[in-house]
Amino acid sequence: MVAQATHSPRTQADAGLRTYYLTRGLVAGGWVVAAFTVGRTAPLAAAALLVAYPAWDALANLLDAARSGGLARNRSQAINALMSIIAALAILFCLGDIAAVVGIFGAWAIVAGLLQLATGLRRWKLFGAQWAMVLSGAQSALAGGFFIKQSLGANVHGITDVAPYAAFGAFYFLVSALWLTLRRAR
Repeated sequence: MVAQATHSPRTQADAGLRTYYLTRGLVAGGWVVAAFTVGRTAPLAAAALLVAYPAWDALANLLDAARSGGLARNRSQAINALMSIIAALAILFCLGDIAAVVGIFGAWAIVAGLLQLATGLRRWKLFGAQWAMVLSGAQSALAGGFFIKQSLGANVHGITDVAPYAAFGAFYFLVSALWLTLRRAR
């Protein structure tokens, strides 16, 4: 008789969270590469990427909240998903005005960052190893303020203004996945 491996709900939740963070990091990293290559030279691609970033954030938050007990149990992610959908639609509507797009991206980064910070703090109690998500959320909120300030000036370029923000997001998600992996290995 072969013994079956038993996995506690905590172990499964840890594995799911690591996978979620790894996926978010890889997608954000791919987005950054696309932004600095095709997005820099093809306006239609840049427009699609600018709309896709908050749209992907909405989808990722919805999927993770569903995996983690549902939207009612994960209110910060439910609100984050809603705000991300609104941001994606607002960006789509304002694509002809790049300063407005950067400003909307900034407002969304503030709200999404604060909600990510709240999610990270809540998860810290359950999983530990959330310092990178908390730091990422705080940095997102600060970057959002910078984007809004930048959108009010004359020095707005578009996708290359926000791509470094996404690069930091990718970094923090990958660090979180690695940190949870190392913590589990101990």
